[in-house]
Amino acid sequence: MGNFSNVAGRFFAFLGRLKHIYRWGLMRSISTENVLEHSAQVAQIAHGLAIIRSKIYGKYIDAGLVTQIALYHDVSEVFTGDLPTPIKYWNDKLTMAYRELETDATNMLLSTLPAEFHAIYNPILNPDKTSPEYFLVKCADRIAAHIKCIEEIKQGNLEFETAHRSTRTSLENPVIRDEYPEVNYFIEHFLPSFTLSLDDLQSIND
Repeated sequence: MGNFSNVAGRFFAFLGRLKHIYRWGLMRSISTENVLEHSAQVAQIAHGLAIIRSKIYGKYIDAGLVTQIALYHDVSEVFTGDLPTPIKYWNDKLTMAYRELETDATNMLLSTLPAEFHAIYNPILNPDKTSPEYFLVKCADRIAAHIKCIEEIKQGNLEFETAHRSTRTSLENPVIRDEYPEVNYFIEHFLPSFTLSLDDLQSIND
């Protein structure tokens, strides 16, 4: 992928190119979605989940760290592109190879920052994958994917029906239900609004 020595200062320029990486490559989408848009939505949802976890369930979590991890969770794709989920998980060998590629790509991106920033950005770009903050971001990522399915189906695109079912099933996992009740809270209180039209959303006094 080229020599990335002496390139400190290109970090944010690379991030800006995430708007050129489109998701759902194997699917016929009515509305396109790029990685930069997706990352912003995941960060919003993840932040909301962290607030729900702390305020509703009394389980403190670092909402700032959750939001930062979410905002940067797909940055490796500026080099790798968005590999469709069925390909990522085709078999264990391919999954492991892709994870190694993601790690290498993330570290390449980290190298485009001045060295004095590495200690700050490394825990965000390479988070502890056993931490509740990271898991909450994974949940937010699934919710965002489910919302994409809802929006496509709402526009009459039945291509997303199977993805709609599979993303919903993944969110109903017993581990999520029991250990991260904020996910179910979000599904019950906020998800239904994504099925509404703009006129219905604006009818706040009904």
